[in-house]
Amino acid sequence: MNENIRKLFPATREYIYLNSAAVSPIPTIAVEAVLSQLKDVSENGSTNYTNWIATKDRARALIAEMLNVRADQIAFMRNTSDGFASVANGLRWEKGDNIVSFEREFPANFYPWRMVRDRFGVELRLCPEREGRVDTDEFIALIDGNTRLVSISAVQFASGFRADLERISEAARAVDALFAVDIIQGFGAMAFDFPAQGVDIASGASHKWLFSPEGCGMLYLSDKARERVQPTLVGWISVETPWDFEDTEQSFRPTALAWESGTGGSSLFYGLEQSLKLIQETGLKNIENYLGELTDYLCELISGKNYEIISSRTNGEKSQIVCVKHQNGLTSNEIAKILEEKKIIVSPRGNRLRIAPHFFNNRADIEKLAENLP
Repeated sequence: MNENIRKLFPATREYIYLNSAAVSPIPTIAVEAVLSQLKDVSENGSTNYTNWIATKDRARALIAEMLNVRADQIAFMRNTSDGFASVANGLRWEKGDNIVSFEREFPANFYPWRMVRDRFGVELRLCPEREGRVDTDEFIALIDGNTRLVSISAVQFASGFRADLERISEAARAVDALFAVDIIQGFGAMAFDFPAQGVDIASGASHKWLFSPEGCGMLYLSDKARERVQPTLVGWISVETPWDFEDTEQSFRPTALAWESGTGGSSLFYGLEQSLKLIQETGLKNIENYLGELTDYLCELISGKNYEIISSRTNGEKSQIVCVKHQNGLTSNEIAKILEEKKIIVSPRGNRLRIAPHFFNNRADIEKLAENLP
């Protein structure tokens, strides 16, 4: 890890911060960029409006490049939930349809499908967790000819389990179902290639592994998904020529950009752009490899202590999230509180303690955590 990167994150001077799966600290370059846009509005009003839009579009292009998709396939939303909710409302559901997902998905990737179940009578099939894992064969076995949509997280928030996106997408394609992926616990910490992975829909947000301001959600729609999902939350910039205020019968944009309804948090995109550039300069694959080594070291140090490692550490299944459980009765909340008093920040998730280092962490951080685990 480059120590110059660590210097960009002031939180590392105050804390051993191992909680990027919840909210990551924002680097100084992103904070300065946000403030620069606010200062511009304060001093110039809307004079530089075109610069705000250009910054947003540059951020969009960076995201698209990192996912190996077109920029017009990326729409900015408020958060992950908005992305999946818009898909749930935009599909034409029919009696007999089913949705296949996982029982321990984060609620952003569950409530929209529960709404479809309750409103339209669609069957919601949930694969159970098996010892901190999603059994891919068991998951795929739930997919059949009536499956309209398959949805799973690239990385599970409560276990760190990494899904086999290629195998699942192949099974979804075989029955002509759309394949949706929650990328919030992966994007910024691992490399993606949506066309190669067969992803039709993806939703995520900025405040975790992208270490950017909250409020920059993102939705990806493949061309196939755009044909099947209709925009339901639309506004003045959803149409092909937004500045033509006279033509109110014009068509909505034929791309994912139809999902952007109006103005957003312009200053936030200034921060997002800087964080994305830092990731791009470092390299997603380099970050993924570094975090693989760091979490392997973490598991090595913890293995000699009174903790069970819940997260799979098998190649292809391990991620940058490690969840552990105390074997003699200390709760995750108790452990997290003890560590917080020592300025070591992690998250309790149910009966598990979630440890989530990012690329600004180093081996000394991991050693400090291991030393202080009660």
